[in-house]
Amino acid sequence: MKMTNSYPEEQKKIDEMYMERALELAAKGRGTTTPNPLVGAVIVKNGRIIGEGYHIRAGEGHAEVNAFKNAVEDVTGATMYVTLEPCSHYGKTPPCADKIVEKKIGRVVVGALDPNPLVAGRGIEKIRNAGIPVITGILAERSIALNEVFMKYIVTKRPFVLLKAAMSLDGKIATADGESQWISCEASREEVHRLRHELTGIMAGIGTVLADDPMLNCRIPGGKQPVRIIVDSHLSIPETSKLVCSAKEFPLVVATLEKSDAAKKERLEAQGVQVIGVSADDGGHVDLNILMERLGEMKIDSILLEGGGRLAEGALKAGIVDKVQFYIAPILIGGEGAKTPVEGRGIAALSEAWHVSDWKAEMIGDDIKITGYIKERG
Repeated sequence: MKMTNSYPEEQKKIDEMYMERALELAAKGRGTTTPNPLVGAVIVKNGRIIGEGYHIRAGEGHAEVNAFKNAVEDVTGATMYVTLEPCSHYGKTPPCADKIVEKKIGRVVVGALDPNPLVAGRGIEKIRNAGIPVITGILAERSIALNEVFMKYIVTKRPFVLLKAAMSLDGKIATADGESQWISCEASREEVHRLRHELTGIMAGIGTVLADDPMLNCRIPGGKQPVRIIVDSHLSIPETSKLVCSAKEFPLVVATLEKSDAAKKERLEAQGVQVIGVSADDGGHVDLNILMERLGEMKIDSILLEGGGRLAEGALKAGIVDKVQFYIAPILIGGEGAKTPVEGRGIAALSEAWHVSDWKAEMIGDDIKITGYIKERG
Protein backbone atom coordinates (compact mmCIF):
# COMPACT_ATOMS: atom_id res chain seq x y z
CA MET A 1 0.00 0.00 0.00
CA LYS A 2 1.41 3.36 -1.01
CA MET A 3 0.06 6.76 -0.04
CA THR A 4 -2.99 7.71 -2.08
CA ASN A 5 -5.58 10.48 -2.05
CA SER A 6 -7.69 8.23 0.21
CA TYR A 7 -4.91 7.98 2.80
CA PRO A 8 -6.62 9.40 5.93
CA GLU A 9 -5.10 12.75 6.85
CA GLU A 10 -5.23 12.01 10.56
CA GLN A 11 -3.43 8.68 10.07
CA LYS A 12 -0.84 10.40 7.88
CA LYS A 13 -0.11 12.90 10.68
CA ILE A 14 0.31 10.06 13.17
CA ASP A 15 2.61 8.15 10.82
CA GLU A 16 4.71 11.25 10.18
CA MET A 17 5.03 11.89 13.93
CA TYR A 18 6.46 8.43 14.60
CA MET A 19 8.62 8.54 11.46
CA GLU A 20 10.03 11.83 12.74
CA ARG A 21 11.17 9.98 15.86
CA ALA A 22 12.66 7.19 13.75
CA LEU A 23 14.66 9.78 11.78
CA GLU A 24 15.97 11.31 15.02
CA LEU A 25 17.18 7.89 16.07
CA ALA A 26 18.76 7.19 12.67
CA ALA A 27 20.85 10.38 12.85
CA LYS A 28 22.54 9.10 16.02
CA GLY A 29 24.53 6.67 13.88
CA ARG A 30 26.37 9.41 11.97
CA GLY A 31 30.00 8.46 11.42
CA THR A 32 29.82 4.86 12.62
CA THR A 33 27.59 2.96 10.17
CA THR A 34 29.70 3.28 6.99
CA PRO A 35 29.28 1.65 4.50
CA ASN A 36 25.74 1.01 5.72
CA PRO A 37 22.95 3.61 5.75
CA LEU A 38 21.60 5.53 8.73
CA VAL A 39 18.37 3.81 9.80
CA GLY A 40 15.99 4.25 12.73
CA ALA A 41 13.02 2.13 13.78
CA VAL A 42 10.10 2.66 16.15
CA ILE A 43 7.51 0.08 17.27
CA VAL A 44 4.09 1.43 18.26
CA LYS A 45 1.24 -0.50 19.88
CA ASN A 46 -2.04 0.90 21.15
CA GLY A 47 -0.81 4.44 20.61
CA ARG A 48 2.39 3.96 22.63
CA ILE A 49 6.02 3.49 21.65
CA ILE A 50 7.01 0.09 23.02
CA GLY A 51 10.39 -0.27 21.32
CA GLU A 52 12.88 1.74 19.33
CA GLY A 53 16.38 1.38 17.97
CA TYR A 54 18.84 2.50 15.33
CA HIS A 55 21.76 1.08 13.40
CA ILE A 56 24.68 1.92 15.66
CA ARG A 57 27.67 0.41 13.90
CA ALA A 58 28.43 -1.48 10.69
CA GLY A 59 28.47 -5.23 11.27
CA GLU A 60 26.16 -4.98 14.28
CA GLY A 61 22.37 -5.21 14.60
CA HIS A 62 20.21 -3.22 12.20
CA ALA A 63 17.65 -0.70 13.45
CA GLU A 64 14.73 -3.14 13.30
CA VAL A 65 16.61 -5.81 15.28
CA ASN A 66 17.63 -3.28 17.93
CA ALA A 67 14.04 -2.03 18.20
CA PHE A 68 12.84 -5.60 18.79
CA LYS A 69 15.59 -6.11 21.36
CA ASN A 70 14.55 -2.96 23.22
CA ALA A 71 10.79 -3.68 23.13
CA VAL A 72 9.18 -3.60 26.57
CA GLU A 73 6.21 -5.82 25.66
CA ASP A 74 4.97 -8.26 23.03
CA VAL A 75 5.20 -6.69 19.55
CA THR A 76 2.56 -8.93 17.92
CA GLY A 77 0.16 -6.78 15.89
CA ALA A 78 2.16 -3.58 16.44
CA THR A 79 3.11 -1.04 13.78
CA MET A 80 6.80 -0.70 12.91
CA TYR A 81 8.12 2.56 11.52
CA VAL A 82 11.45 2.29 9.73
CA THR A 83 13.21 5.08 7.85
CA LEU A 84 14.59 2.84 5.08
CA GLU A 85 13.23 -0.30 3.46
CA PRO A 86 14.05 -3.39 5.56
CA CYS A 87 16.78 -5.55 4.04
CA SER A 88 15.87 -8.88 2.46
CA HIS A 89 19.30 -10.46 1.98
CA TYR A 90 21.91 -12.11 4.15
CA GLY A 91 24.94 -9.93 4.80
CA LYS A 92 26.77 -9.72 8.12
CA THR A 93 23.32 -9.98 9.72
CA PRO A 94 20.12 -11.90 8.77
CA PRO A 95 17.37 -10.19 6.72
CA CYS A 96 15.29 -7.70 8.73
CA ALA A 97 12.25 -8.41 6.54
CA ASP A 98 12.25 -12.01 7.80
CA LYS A 99 12.49 -10.80 11.39
CA ILE A 100 9.46 -8.52 10.92
CA VAL A 101 7.40 -11.45 9.60
CA GLU A 102 8.65 -13.76 12.36
CA LYS A 103 7.70 -11.24 15.09
CA LYS A 104 4.16 -10.95 13.63
CA ILE A 105 4.24 -7.19 13.19
CA GLY A 106 0.77 -6.04 12.09
CA ARG A 107 1.66 -3.06 9.89
CA VAL A 108 4.87 -1.55 8.51
CA VAL A 109 5.46 2.10 7.58
CA VAL A 110 8.57 2.81 5.51
CA GLY A 111 10.27 6.11 4.76
CA ALA A 112 12.41 5.64 1.63
CA LEU A 113 13.02 2.66 -0.61
CA ASP A 114 16.54 1.21 -0.55
CA PRO A 115 18.48 1.79 -3.80
CA ASN A 116 20.80 -1.11 -2.99
CA PRO A 117 20.37 -3.61 -5.86
CA LEU A 118 20.39 -6.39 -3.24
CA VAL A 119 17.26 -4.88 -1.66
CA ALA A 120 15.46 -2.58 -4.17
CA GLY A 121 11.86 -3.39 -3.26
CA ARG A 122 12.46 -7.01 -2.29
CA GLY A 123 12.19 -6.30 1.43
CA ILE A 124 8.78 -4.70 1.06
CA GLU A 125 7.64 -7.45 -1.29
CA LYS A 126 8.64 -10.14 1.19
CA ILE A 127 6.68 -8.44 3.99
CA ARG A 128 3.60 -7.90 1.82
CA ASN A 129 3.70 -11.50 0.63
CA ALA A 130 3.40 -12.50 4.28
CA GLY A 131 0.10 -10.57 4.43
CA ILE A 132 1.41 -7.57 6.33
CA PRO A 133 0.22 -4.14 5.05
CA VAL A 134 3.08 -1.81 4.09
CA ILE A 135 2.89 1.94 3.52
CA THR A 136 5.86 3.65 1.84
CA GLY A 137 6.97 7.22 1.25
CA ILE A 138 6.41 8.71 4.71
CA LEU A 139 8.97 11.55 5.06
CA ALA A 140 10.91 9.85 2.27
CA GLU A 141 12.79 13.01 1.27
CA ARG A 142 14.09 13.37 4.82
CA SER A 143 15.36 9.80 4.84
CA ILE A 144 16.99 10.23 1.43
CA ALA A 145 18.71 13.47 2.53
CA LEU A 146 19.96 11.79 5.70
CA ASN A 147 21.46 9.01 3.57
CA GLU A 148 22.77 11.08 0.66
CA VAL A 149 26.20 9.43 0.96
CA PHE A 150 24.78 5.90 0.92
CA MET A 151 22.31 6.72 -1.86
CA LYS A 152 25.14 7.72 -4.21
CA TYR A 153 27.80 5.22 -3.23
CA ILE A 154 25.63 2.08 -3.25
CA VAL A 155 24.61 2.81 -6.87
CA THR A 156 27.74 4.38 -8.42
CA LYS A 157 30.51 2.97 -6.20
CA ARG A 158 32.01 6.48 -6.21
CA PRO A 159 32.39 8.72 -3.15
CA PHE A 160 29.92 11.48 -2.30
CA VAL A 161 31.99 14.70 -2.35
CA LEU A 162 31.24 17.69 -0.13
CA LEU A 163 33.18 20.87 -0.97
CA LYS A 164 33.65 22.94 2.18
CA ALA A 165 35.15 26.41 2.57
CA ALA A 166 35.33 29.15 5.20
CA MET A 167 35.55 32.66 3.81
CA SER A 168 35.06 36.32 4.57
CA LEU A 169 32.06 38.35 3.48
CA ASP A 170 34.05 39.46 0.43
CA GLY A 171 34.91 35.88 -0.54
CA LYS A 172 38.48 35.51 0.77
CA ILE A 173 39.81 32.37 2.44
CA ALA A 174 43.08 34.01 3.53
CA THR A 175 44.83 37.36 3.56
CA ALA A 176 47.19 38.33 0.74
CA ASP A 177 50.05 37.22 3.05
CA GLY A 178 48.45 33.80 3.51
CA GLU A 179 47.03 34.09 7.02
CA SER A 180 43.83 32.05 7.34
CA GLN A 181 43.52 31.00 11.00
CA TRP A 182 40.84 31.67 11.95
CA ILE A 183 38.30 33.17 9.55
CA SER A 184 35.28 31.18 10.73
CA CYS A 185 33.97 31.20 14.29
CA GLU A 186 34.51 28.46 16.87
CA ALA A 187 31.03 26.97 16.33
CA SER A 188 31.74 26.58 12.60
CA ARG A 189 35.10 24.95 13.28
CA GLU A 190 33.50 22.49 15.70
CA GLU A 191 30.96 21.57 13.03
CA VAL A 192 33.73 20.93 10.52
CA HIS A 193 35.32 18.47 12.93
CA ARG A 194 31.96 16.70 13.18
CA LEU A 195 32.04 16.44 9.38
CA ARG A 196 35.51 14.91 9.59
CA HIS A 197 34.05 12.36 12.00
CA GLU A 198 31.01 11.62 9.84
CA LEU A 199 32.63 11.39 6.40
CA THR A 200 35.10 8.66 5.48
CA GLY A 201 37.80 10.74 3.80
CA ILE A 202 39.14 14.29 3.80
CA MET A 203 40.89 15.63 0.70
CA ALA A 204 43.27 18.53 0.13
CA GLY A 205 45.64 19.65 -2.58
CA ILE A 206 49.41 19.78 -2.27
CA GLY A 207 49.30 23.59 -2.23
CA THR A 208 47.47 23.51 1.09
CA VAL A 209 50.02 21.06 2.49
CA LEU A 210 52.98 23.22 1.46
CA ALA A 211 51.37 26.43 2.74
CA ASP A 212 49.85 25.25 6.04
CA ASP A 213 51.42 21.88 6.97
CA PRO A 214 48.03 20.68 8.32
CA MET A 215 47.14 17.49 10.17
CA LEU A 216 43.62 17.14 8.71
CA ASN A 217 42.50 14.91 11.56
CA CYS A 218 39.33 14.86 13.66
CA ARG A 219 39.75 16.50 17.06
CA ILE A 220 36.43 15.39 18.58
CA PRO A 221 37.16 13.19 21.63
CA GLY A 222 36.44 9.63 20.56
CA GLY A 223 35.71 10.76 17.01
CA LYS A 224 36.39 8.63 13.95
CA GLN A 225 39.51 9.64 12.05
CA PRO A 226 39.02 10.27 8.32
CA VAL A 227 41.32 8.84 5.68
CA ARG A 228 43.45 11.83 4.68
CA ILE A 229 43.82 12.11 0.92
CA ILE A 230 46.32 14.46 -0.72
CA VAL A 231 46.21 15.18 -4.45
CA ASP A 232 49.88 15.64 -5.30
CA SER A 233 50.56 15.20 -9.02
CA HIS A 234 54.35 15.49 -8.79
CA LEU A 235 54.83 13.88 -5.36
CA SER A 236 56.01 17.12 -3.76
CA ILE A 237 54.81 16.34 -0.24
CA PRO A 238 57.63 16.93 2.28
CA GLU A 239 58.73 13.76 4.03
CA THR A 240 58.92 15.78 7.26
CA SER A 241 55.37 17.14 7.00
CA LYS A 242 52.89 16.54 9.83
CA LEU A 243 50.81 14.42 7.48
CA VAL A 244 53.65 12.04 6.64
CA CYS A 245 55.03 11.91 10.17
CA SER A 246 51.60 10.89 11.51
CA ALA A 247 50.78 8.41 8.71
CA LYS A 248 51.16 5.37 10.96
CA GLU A 249 48.68 6.88 13.42
CA PHE A 250 46.16 8.41 11.00
CA PRO A 251 45.63 6.90 7.51
CA LEU A 252 47.20 8.93 4.68
CA VAL A 253 46.72 8.40 0.95
CA VAL A 254 48.76 10.40 -1.55
CA ALA A 255 47.44 10.38 -5.11
CA THR A 256 50.14 11.16 -7.63
CA LEU A 257 50.90 10.64 -11.31
CA GLU A 258 51.97 7.15 -12.29
CA LYS A 259 55.44 8.30 -13.36
CA SER A 260 56.29 10.17 -10.14
CA ASP A 261 59.57 9.66 -8.25
CA ALA A 262 59.72 5.91 -7.49
CA ALA A 263 62.42 6.25 -4.82
CA LYS A 264 60.43 8.86 -2.91
CA LYS A 265 57.34 6.69 -3.22
CA GLU A 266 59.21 3.86 -1.49
CA ARG A 267 60.40 6.16 1.30
CA LEU A 268 56.88 7.47 1.89
CA GLU A 269 55.46 3.96 1.96
CA ALA A 270 58.08 3.01 4.54
CA GLN A 271 56.63 5.77 6.73
CA GLY A 272 53.13 4.32 6.42
CA VAL A 273 51.83 6.41 3.50
CA GLN A 274 49.69 4.70 0.86
CA VAL A 275 50.81 6.14 -2.47
CA ILE A 276 48.54 5.46 -5.44
CA GLY A 277 49.50 6.21 -9.03
CA VAL A 278 46.80 7.76 -11.21
CA SER A 279 46.93 8.63 -14.90
CA ALA A 280 46.96 12.27 -15.96
CA ASP A 281 44.04 14.36 -17.16
CA ASP A 282 44.28 16.69 -20.18
CA GLY A 283 46.08 19.29 -18.06
CA GLY A 284 48.77 16.92 -16.87
CA HIS A 285 47.41 16.59 -13.33
CA VAL A 286 45.92 13.65 -11.44
CA ASP A 287 42.67 12.68 -13.18
CA LEU A 288 40.11 13.25 -10.45
CA ASN A 289 37.46 11.03 -12.02
CA ILE A 290 39.82 8.08 -12.13
CA LEU A 291 40.88 8.90 -8.57
CA MET A 292 37.23 8.75 -7.46
CA GLU A 293 36.94 5.28 -8.98
CA ARG A 294 40.07 4.14 -7.16
CA LEU A 295 38.90 5.59 -3.84
CA GLY A 296 35.50 3.96 -4.29
CA GLU A 297 37.24 0.61 -4.76
CA MET A 298 38.99 1.32 -1.44
CA LYS A 299 35.53 1.55 0.23
CA ILE A 300 35.82 5.31 0.70
CA ASP A 301 32.19 6.33 0.29
CA SER A 302 32.43 10.02 1.15
CA ILE A 303 34.96 12.84 0.98
CA LEU A 304 35.19 16.24 2.64
CA LEU A 305 37.05 18.35 0.09
CA GLU A 306 38.53 20.95 2.38
CA GLY A 307 41.75 22.40 1.09
CA GLY A 308 42.92 24.26 -1.99
CA GLY A 309 41.25 26.68 -4.40
CA ARG A 310 42.88 25.03 -7.41
CA LEU A 311 41.76 21.59 -6.30
CA ALA A 312 38.24 22.96 -5.79
CA GLU A 313 38.22 24.30 -9.35
CA GLY A 314 39.57 21.01 -10.68
CA ALA A 315 36.94 19.06 -8.77
CA LEU A 316 34.13 21.24 -10.10
CA LYS A 317 35.43 20.97 -13.66
CA ALA A 318 35.73 17.21 -13.30
CA GLY A 319 32.12 17.05 -12.11
CA ILE A 320 32.90 15.16 -8.92
CA VAL A 321 31.41 17.66 -6.43
CA ASP A 322 27.95 16.73 -5.15
CA LYS A 323 27.38 19.29 -2.42
CA VAL A 324 28.85 22.59 -1.19
CA GLN A 325 28.97 23.95 2.34
CA PHE A 326 30.37 27.44 2.79
CA TYR A 327 30.82 29.27 6.09
CA ILE A 328 30.75 33.06 5.65
CA ALA A 329 32.27 35.14 8.44
CA PRO A 330 31.15 38.75 9.06
CA ILE A 331 34.55 40.23 8.19
CA LEU A 332 36.09 41.93 5.16
CA ILE A 333 39.64 41.06 4.10
CA GLY A 334 40.19 42.65 0.69
CA GLY A 335 43.28 42.39 -1.49
CA GLU A 336 43.29 41.27 -5.10
CA GLY A 337 46.02 38.79 -4.23
CA ALA A 338 44.04 37.21 -1.40
CA LYS A 339 42.95 33.65 -2.11
CA THR A 340 39.35 32.63 -2.84
CA PRO A 341 37.60 29.25 -2.39
CA VAL A 342 37.66 28.41 -6.12
CA GLU A 343 40.73 29.54 -8.05
CA GLY A 344 42.39 28.66 -11.35
CA ARG A 345 41.20 30.26 -14.57
CA GLY A 346 37.56 30.01 -13.67
CA ILE A 347 34.82 30.22 -16.28
CA ALA A 348 34.85 32.39 -19.41
CA ALA A 349 31.11 33.08 -19.52
CA LEU A 350 28.38 33.18 -16.87
CA SER A 351 26.46 30.57 -18.85
CA GLU A 352 29.23 28.13 -17.84
CA ALA A 353 28.81 28.78 -14.09
CA TRP A 354 28.13 25.90 -11.71
CA HIS A 355 24.62 26.32 -10.36
CA VAL A 356 23.69 25.42 -6.80
CA SER A 357 20.21 24.02 -6.17
CA ASP A 358 18.16 23.29 -3.06
CA TRP A 359 20.34 25.71 -1.14
CA LYS A 360 19.64 26.98 2.32
CA ALA A 361 21.20 29.51 4.66
CA GLU A 362 21.37 29.34 8.44
CA MET A 363 23.27 30.97 11.28
CA ILE A 364 25.97 29.04 13.09
CA GLY A 365 27.56 31.12 15.81
CA ASP A 366 28.50 34.45 14.19
CA ASP A 367 28.76 32.90 10.71
CA ILE A 368 26.27 32.22 7.94
CA LYS A 369 26.35 28.66 6.64
CA ILE A 370 25.15 28.08 3.08
CA THR A 371 24.65 24.55 1.80
CA GLY A 372 23.39 23.33 -1.55
CA TYR A 373 23.85 20.79 -4.31
CA ILE A 374 25.73 21.18 -7.57
CA LYS A 375 23.33 20.86 -10.49
CA GLU A 376 24.38 18.69 -13.38
CA ARG A 377 25.21 20.74 -16.44
CA GLY A 378 22.78 20.20 -19.30
